[in-house]
Amino acid sequence: MTSSPPTGVFVPVPTFFKPASASNSLQPQVDVDTQVKHSIHLAKNGIRGLVLLGSTGEAIHMSKQERFDLVSGVRKGLNDAGYPDYPIMAGVLINSVDEVLEWLQDFKKAGVQWGLVLAPGYFGAAANQENIREWYTVVADHSPIPILIYNYPGVTNNVMVTPETYNILAQHPNIVGCKMSHGNVSYHVQVSLDPEIDHNKFRVFSGFGQQLGPIVFFGAAGVIDGLAAMYPKTVSRLMNLSEKRPIEPKVHEEIQALQYAVSTAEEYIGKWGIVGIKEGVYRVLGMGTLEGGRLPLKGKLPDGSDKSRPYYGARIVLTCETRSPPNAI
Repeated sequence: MTSSPPTGVFVPVPTFFKPASASNSLQPQVDVDTQVKHSIHLAKNGIRGLVLLGSTGEAIHMSKQERFDLVSGVRKGLNDAGYPDYPIMAGVLINSVDEVLEWLQDFKKAGVQWGLVLAPGYFGAAANQENIREWYTVVADHSPIPILIYNYPGVTNNVMVTPETYNILAQHPNIVGCKMSHGNVSYHVQVSLDPEIDHNKFRVFSGFGQQLGPIVFFGAAGVIDGLAAMYPKTVSRLMNLSEKRPIEPKVHEEIQALQYAVSTAEEYIGKWGIVGIKEGVYRVLGMGTLEGGRLPLKGKLPDGSDKSRPYYGARIVLTCETRSPPNAI
């Protein structure tokens, strides 16, 4: 039987690069050691799985060999740290079916369990739902590992995968879930509650932690959330409480407080994106650099940005982080 990802919080981890001054190349070199260190930290603090080389992971800025070395390095590092078979998805961010399958073959060799395959959106305005379904079916038919549908309209010319398309593709034995990185909560709920979908096999994840409580209450599997890259215990606790049944009044009050803190802090992620996540990880965990990603994502936050409401929202979460054990209920 095809394996499905577990429920819970996954982190779309940023890819760490060495300082430009330490790299003898056109671009900063990948820092696999820091990548492993961060991955182990997440595994120790309640995160149920990783997404490597997704949009946050800048896979499109990396070579084939760099992608393989990063993924295989993280897998080995987790195994050596006592986390064998720790759940890892890897992002596939291109449109050519042949290249998608090449990436998936490489990821299987590197030790990945699932491919998170971005909807083909270069010609987004011309991509009707029938063709999207055929594209994913061809990929799933030939993929060496199970795949999830990744719908991120912000990077695919506003392509939206509809609930009907999810319903149809969820029946494919090699398609085991989806990530919706958009604000249409109705789509999350429709797909999560669709009685024609086997939800033990097809898992629905949001890309936004600010949707965690509401969508998990209505059957979603969890979130793939950037804030958890720096505050894993808090987001994991919100997940653990939200999936608990029945929800007692005191638990409900804590869910509300945590969701408020997480939603407020998520404004920081929404405002500053990948550069903000990297700087947040550096500020909170002391990992990485303040140089941002590869061009055109090089740089740090402007001076004074820590006075903004989103940053202070992150401070609220830090208070929760220091007092909340990751798996306590």
